[in-house]
Formats: sequence, structure tokens, C-alpha cells
Amino acid sequence: MDASATLANLNGLAVLAAALAGFVTGGLWYGPLFGKAWMKASGMTPEKVAARNPALVYGPTVLLNLVAALSLAMFVGGGDLAFGTFAGFMTGATFVSTALGITYLFEARPLSLWLVNAGYQTLNFTVMGAILGAWH
Repeated sequence: MDASATLANLNGLAVLAAALAGFVTGGLWYGPLFGKAWMKASGMTPEKVAARNPALVYGPTVLLNLVAALSLAMFVGGGDLAFGTFAGFMTGATFVSTALGITYLFEARPLSLWLVNAGYQTLNFTVMGAILGAWH
């Protein structure tokens, strides 16, 4: 398959929407749903969060989410909502979560932190895949 043809067939708006969806899911996940558990497991405090430069956190996050959404869009291709959702779920639950798990084992990070972060990544990729599959 020709890579340039693959890129030409992608829906740029769907990729952008999928990338930005991570902010909605992340806001809920690391806010009211699991914010306290994440802070405890990661050693973050409200003061540490507030002291960060938002542009240096959110700017690169947009770019990284765009790369992830673009890559996932190439896998989803012309699939539908069901396939996109499945592909996104499997990407988050297998590729991303297992890679995080290996890193966390070697860094001796707590299981609770892995559960929060791997859960978010699984949800994030599932939502991205659903958007890309429904809007191809």
C-alpha cells in the first residue's frame, strides 16, 4: 500500500476531533472520576499541578494526541464505528497499556498509578477509534 495514498484518504477533521477528544476524556478521568487516586499514586498535589506552565503541558499534548490519532486513523482506514471502537480499544488495552506496564515495572511505580493511566489510555484510544470509525 502506498503511504501517500493512505494519508490522502484520511479525514483531517476526524483526526483533529479524535485528538481533541482526549482533553474531554482526560478532564473527566483525571478530574472528578480518578483525580484524587491519580494525585495520590503519582505524588502530585494541587500546588504542583497549578505551578506547571499550561502551554508546556497542553501544547505538546495536542501534538502527541494528533500523532496518535493520525496513526490510529491509518489503522482504522475505512472501517465503521464498530471497527473503529474495537481497534481503538485494542490499541489502548494492548499496545499502550502493556508498554506503560513494562515501564512502570522497571521504574517501580505503583500498580494504582498504572491502573489509572492505562485505564485513561484505553478509554482515550477507544473514543478516538469510535470518532475515526464513525467519521471516515
